[in-house]
Amino acid sequence: MTAGTTTTRTTTATTTTTTATRTIGPGLLTVFATVLALGTAPAMAAGTGDDAWKGEGGLTLNASDNAKVDAYVDRAKEAEQPIGTDVRTAALVTGAELIGFEYRLKSPDSLKRKVATSLKEHPEQNVDTVLAALSDAVRYTLQWPDGAYTDGVNTASALLSAWGNDSTKWSNTWGRSSGYKGLNTGWRAPHSGQHFEVQFHTPASKHAQEVTHLLYEEQRLPSTTPARKKELQAQQDAVFAAVPVPQGADRLSPPVSPAAPVPVPAAR
Repeated sequence: MTAGTTTTRTTTATTTTTTATRTIGPGLLTVFATVLALGTAPAMAAGTGDDAWKGEGGLTLNASDNAKVDAYVDRAKEAEQPIGTDVRTAALVTGAELIGFEYRLKSPDSLKRKVATSLKEHPEQNVDTVLAALSDAVRYTLQWPDGAYTDGVNTASALLSAWGNDSTKWSNTWGRSSGYKGLNTGWRAPHSGQHFEVQFHTPASKHAQEVTHLLYEEQRLPSTTPARKKELQAQQDAVFAAVPVPQGADRLSPPVSPAAPVPVPAAR
């Protein structure tokens, strides 16, 4: 985040110009069968109402736009199943903790609030344009201890890439002197083309994100005054200033295509 103005946590950090080729040991692939035995948690139900939507802060969607968001939620829920298999397998291979998997689908109300906010701030856009740009309707969080973080991110992101998920965003803010710390990445799934987000955290950075969540939500409301936004940003900066930076985290860069295909989880 940058201080003083409305920001998002997806600001793209400058990546290094050299990216080391990541290799995936064949021994790791033997654990793929294990993930198939894991049950899939029930997905959140999508909204089906055809009426207009009204939210806080004067946000609204007319009946037509509201129906389009509902249809988008339905498509995202269907597309999530093979994506979730990939992410759970990558977590298992790397020893990551999969945080909040039951919340992997953004709720219909939260999506509508995000779409309505974008339409209000950018009236030249339409609902189709806004929906096409969404990156976090499907989202996951992987977490490692500080000492395992950098290697974990390298391997997990290389696996996702090897399984055909295109890297669309790589926002590495570990090197910032203030504001949000973490690594937020965007991906596009093969076959469905569904965009999804994967956040890579340590316990400390994830805790800071949770502590500042309500401050962040208030900051991005259109009704929040500039003075209040500045105050909220300062409070968030103070929390993230205490988060340790894992060795090498600030140099993490997007995955490169593997030299050889990597077997994909059978559930795909």
